[in-house]
Amino acid sequence: MSGVFGAVSRDNCPDLLLYGTDYHSHLGTQYGGIAILGDDFSRQIHSISQSQFKSRFYEDSRRMKGTRGIGVISAFDEQPIYLNSHLGPFCLVTTGLIENVESLTSQLLAKGISFSEVSGKQVNTTELIAKLISQGTSIVDGIEKMFSAIEGSCSALLLHRNGIYAARDRFGYTPLVIGRKGDDWAVASETCAFPNLGFKTAKELKPGEIILITEEGMADQRSGGLSEQICTFLWIYTGFPASSYEGINVEVVREKCGRFLSRKDADIEIDVVSGVPDSGTAHAIGYAAESGKPYRRPLVKYAPGYGRSYTLPYQDIRDLIATMKLIPIKEIIRGNRIVVCEDSIVRGTQLKNFTIKKLWEAGAEEIHVRPACPPLMFPCRFCLSTRSIHELAARRAICALEGKDIDDVSAYLDSNSEKYRKMVEWIARDLEVTTLRYQTVDDMVDAVGLPREKLCLYCWNGSCPVQTLSSVHGVSSDQEKETAGADVSR
Repeated sequence: MSGVFGAVSRDNCPDLLLYGTDYHSHLGTQYGGIAILGDDFSRQIHSISQSQFKSRFYEDSRRMKGTRGIGVISAFDEQPIYLNSHLGPFCLVTTGLIENVESLTSQLLAKGISFSEVSGKQVNTTELIAKLISQGTSIVDGIEKMFSAIEGSCSALLLHRNGIYAARDRFGYTPLVIGRKGDDWAVASETCAFPNLGFKTAKELKPGEIILITEEGMADQRSGGLSEQICTFLWIYTGFPASSYEGINVEVVREKCGRFLSRKDADIEIDVVSGVPDSGTAHAIGYAAESGKPYRRPLVKYAPGYGRSYTLPYQDIRDLIATMKLIPIKEIIRGNRIVVCEDSIVRGTQLKNFTIKKLWEAGAEEIHVRPACPPLMFPCRFCLSTRSIHELAARRAICALEGKDIDDVSAYLDSNSEKYRKMVEWIARDLEVTTLRYQTVDDMVDAVGLPREKLCLYCWNGSCPVQTLSSVHGVSSDQEKETAGADVSR
């Protein structure tokens, strides 16, 4: 997942663009980029793997001039892309996940279209999206053609002499929100970018909606659809606590998740409630409030030097960051029965080796792990929230229990089933914890507060919305029902 930000002002916009984009730093660790349109386009891209976005782009923002700009914190691709097309020159930033990159690339190459950017020896996805858009008769037509061609999701900001085109992916997996401050306009992935810059939310884009933002305001280019499948993981982990999606605040949802977890724990005695910082903190606050037990910090994060290990692309780097950033406080840990609230268990390796191990070594009496979402079963198809199927702790457990990899894991999805119980017990043993209890899908959905059909739950149950499968893959609703609970992406 990446984070995007755009700004339109009657005055010079680089400062606004710098700080607005920087408020998306929790969504990526590889590249940052900005593009500004004044007399002409100016663009900068830097690696931010070893430095903060703000420090890398501060000098750039001093010398760049213009009233419109877009920025991105990218988890993988180098962005923004600049393209001089028959639609005029434009710059583009994107967020999402495209499954059919190879086939789309082959189709464009067969038409004689070349690619100049690569990421990890693969075509730069944002350049691919730019080339798809350039196939249209207009910018809006090109975006709609792109939406129809891709499998997965893509939300985009396109900087053009007409203004900034903001397009939310057609099923709404990733959000885009427009803010206003007087005559200034902004569009962002995360509403946390608005308050300190003086903006108020003016509009949340609907799935598939396209808006043009200029110095005169915003204008609808295409209305949004009724279908919506926003990523539930935004509230559980990836979103910033101060952000809201569909009007629902992240921090509030996480506290509710913690309360639900506590209500299932009447049979255990504990002394301390804690959360793995930072994303587990609000879950733990909710658990402590519901249980009446004290919230304390047995592990503290050395925040100045280390960001999110989850968003890094390589396991050895993730492990190094996880080792270094959490520091145990023995005086709080020793002799205590501790509940550890975590946003999720993806691989489980960091939790086991760099959290649980530190607690045991510091003298914990018992360790009870409480993830705020159900076991992750399927790699994300839309937002890069989870990666390969073999990395997932739940899938490793199932493989161990079955003696082989299996395609149909539906028997393990029911939290009341015997197979589910054995899977959780296996993971608990592997983590070396006293107890392990996951959040249920129903409680997680209740914590978010949106109707179930408006939430993407693919990571947990393998189900896609009917519209996604029928329009993108050409299967019927009956086939979709058959694939629910199966890994339809592999």
